[in-house]
Amino acid sequence: MRQRRPNRFATLSALAIGVLTMTACGGPSDSTAASAPEELSGRGPITYVSSPDSSGAAQETIEAWNAAHPEEPVEWIELPLDADQQRQQMIQNAQIESDAYTVLNLDVVWTSEFAANRWVEPLPVEELPLDGMIDATVEAATYADQQFAVPYYTDGALLYGRSDLLEAAGVQMPTTWEAMEQACAAVLELPEAEGMSCYAGQFDKNEGLTVNFSEAAASAGGALYDADGQPSVDTPETLDALNFLVDGFESGMIPQEAVTFQEEQGRQAFQDGDLVFLRNWPYIYNPLSAQDGSSQVAGKFTVAPIPGQDGPGVSTLGGRNLAISSSAENKATALDFITFFVSQEQERARLELSSRAPVYSALFEDQEIVSALPYLPTLLQSVESAQPRPKAVQYGAATAAIQDAVYAAITGKQTPEESLAGLQIQLEELAN
Repeated sequence: MRQRRPNRFATLSALAIGVLTMTACGGPSDSTAASAPEELSGRGPITYVSSPDSSGAAQETIEAWNAAHPEEPVEWIELPLDADQQRQQMIQNAQIESDAYTVLNLDVVWTSEFAANRWVEPLPVEELPLDGMIDATVEAATYADQQFAVPYYTDGALLYGRSDLLEAAGVQMPTTWEAMEQACAAVLELPEAEGMSCYAGQFDKNEGLTVNFSEAAASAGGALYDADGQPSVDTPETLDALNFLVDGFESGMIPQEAVTFQEEQGRQAFQDGDLVFLRNWPYIYNPLSAQDGSSQVAGKFTVAPIPGQDGPGVSTLGGRNLAISSSAENKATALDFITFFVSQEQERARLELSSRAPVYSALFEDQEIVSALPYLPTLLQSVESAQPRPKAVQYGAATAAIQDAVYAAITGKQTPEESLAGLQIQLEELAN
């Protein structure tokens, strides 16, 4: 079934972002936690609402379901690539209680927000294939001691590097920011590296910037929020993290065009041979390895944990969960589809097309899979040491404030000190 882009919500004004209430806080969670999951009823056509999947792997799963369930077909509603726009459209659909969206592909950090606002249904744990899934992925799909979603895939950041050029320059994959700069200096002296830049991540003003800054802060020994959930961005450690990014742009270590990079722009730049190093997710491993002429780096790159200030860095825990919209029809079909979609059999099958990380620990240890996707042991190391994004009470407003402050610093509109001081005040206001 062909994917389509909906336009029925295009003229809606952006609605206020809902509250992401942590389990320990009051508000919507109190009544949510008190109610047991109701039986999900209704059978018939449903929709799957997701970001694009260039690999075609998810589409194959949908086609397999549709072939076996002609009376309960799934139609893919494809949302924009930008994560913030995806979230906004899903929230708009929930706010008007539309039945257009059925199964929602949620970023792990959105799950609690959607659950707290009752935009998604609590799910019957006994009917879900949770056995064998990585504990952290299952926890990321829960809220107020209830399962509101099911893990689809997990993610940890990886550093992609040009192994051919590193070998030619006599240097190794770096474990620190300083070592990465030194490695680039050596590589960029090579004639075959002419015109290349050193490093990029995701620095466009969207959710990717929050992720990259959060990782830099953790990799410098800091955190955007402390253990009590209070903002802690105006610290020496977090200043070191922001200076790493600002200095990178000023020195040219990070190319100026990277200020517009989301995941796909960075992938394309590395795939075209324009970068020595790239911070990105595992899903780009397959397109980078393509042997059809589309990748200039096939067989010429390797992966490692992201670097940090004094040693290996700390990844953000990424990934996606599948949930059922509270305003949808045919929820029984939706539950069966999710169970089918996230089954170990389907996760394994999708690995042939997509290098998105599975949520079953056994697949990380399967030698046949690891031989095809040798990054998996490195990724498991990244996932096991990963930290979640800020658990702010008002996540939408908090991540927007973080993006504004960091973007102002890396584009030279504010000093790092000014950006962090102002951000600290904003986040404190949101927390109170």
